[in-house]
Amino acid sequence: MSLRFLNIILFLVVIDSIYSVDQDYLNKYKHHTVYQVFTETDKDVEFLSVIEKKIGTNFDYWNEANNMNKWTHLMLKSEFKTLFEDIMKSLNLNFSVLIENVGNLIENQLILNSKTNMVSNDFDYGKYHTLDEISKWMNDTQAAYPKFVSVFNVSRSYEGRTINVLKISVPSSSKKPAIWFDGGIHAREWISPATVIYMAHMFLSNYSIDPDVTKILDSFDLYVLPVFNPDGYEYTWNKDRLWRKTRSKTKIPGCYGADPNRNWDAHFCEKGASRDPCSDTFCGMSPFSEIEIKGVADFILKNNDSIVSYLNFHSYSQLWMTPWGYTTNKPKDFEIQVNRFLTLKEKKVIRLHHQDNGSAAAVNALIKLYGTRYQHGNIASTIYVASGSSVDWTYDTAKILYSYAVELRDQGQYGFMLPPDQIIPSGLETFEAMKALSFYILKQLK
Repeated sequence: MSLRFLNIILFLVVIDSIYSVDQDYLNKYKHHTVYQVFTETDKDVEFLSVIEKKIGTNFDYWNEANNMNKWTHLMLKSEFKTLFEDIMKSLNLNFSVLIENVGNLIENQLILNSKTNMVSNDFDYGKYHTLDEISKWMNDTQAAYPKFVSVFNVSRSYEGRTINVLKISVPSSSKKPAIWFDGGIHAREWISPATVIYMAHMFLSNYSIDPDVTKILDSFDLYVLPVFNPDGYEYTWNKDRLWRKTRSKTKIPGCYGADPNRNWDAHFCEKGASRDPCSDTFCGMSPFSEIEIKGVADFILKNNDSIVSYLNFHSYSQLWMTPWGYTTNKPKDFEIQVNRFLTLKEKKVIRLHHQDNGSAAAVNALIKLYGTRYQHGNIASTIYVASGSSVDWTYDTAKILYSYAVELRDQGQYGFMLPPDQIIPSGLETFEAMKALSFYILKQLK
């Protein structure tokens, strides 16, 4: 078979795969625009809040201004663009278009994803995968590493899907501490499951080859949950690429799901969460009303004597954050972990007020491969106030000291539609961060 003929076949496969997708799915965000607004003062933020109330649920925050980054990213439907821009100009607010056409970006991501590794039947780590493909990968990984890997069901979703965890446990004569990391709690953040999967692959494939990996797996068990919110994730592949929440029914017809990272029993539904079922930050009817969250929380609490670190991966913004989300106050452990272990050279890489040791170790490792710069600090000060989050609950209730929320690539150029060619770089740099964090924790446990 000639190379030209093969390329024609591959091109036809790509075209067929794109046009087999529901056209409503592709057209939903045609002509939606993402703006960045410079919100330097509290008054600027207040102006945006007033505009949001006028426009309603058609005003979708992608990223909010904070102490470190004064740019707010928000998406609007095409019919509100003129109104929004006129208001911005009348208020003399600094704004610009970040993404002109969200629908085109979604379609381009799907096209690029369809082009990757179409010839091989092997799992392609440089590609975004469906829920079924991820489930198959978990089972195949267990079969490939029967002495190290087990897969177990930790919970079920509202629509009845199993929520499976992959456990990596090198045989040991004694019980080991464990590190938990998960992705996909917010459905549209596709890079988080992809990165979590790639890190698990790197740990397994480098055991007995890389001395650092070998030391880590000889010292820790790893719990890996690639897709925390399977109903929402499945929905992003078939119905709405930018769906964020679970898919449970609410008291308002047509409004589905709760924000699974506002549903934990940690200052439930206070600041940064909504009681409106139609809101993307709807906290749910009660703490742990979402079955997905309840099952995982029960498992973590039951095993909190061994789980020493919890990491909840999101996108986007490039942030490595510690508790708390519900208040800008910092827990006592944040102050305890300030800047003690960094070398002088590392201190020159990143200078931030109140450097947390674990976060700083991770962030300094992240920058080394591709120069990707992350900021770090506590959630409420670094990104925004958010109550009812997993990290606050694992720290406050499960007493897991090294609890982190991580926002992966990028800083807004692609947002939630990060191209697949960035999956492996994201996975590699985050893997380096995980190794650095693991060694830091190991040092503290001795």
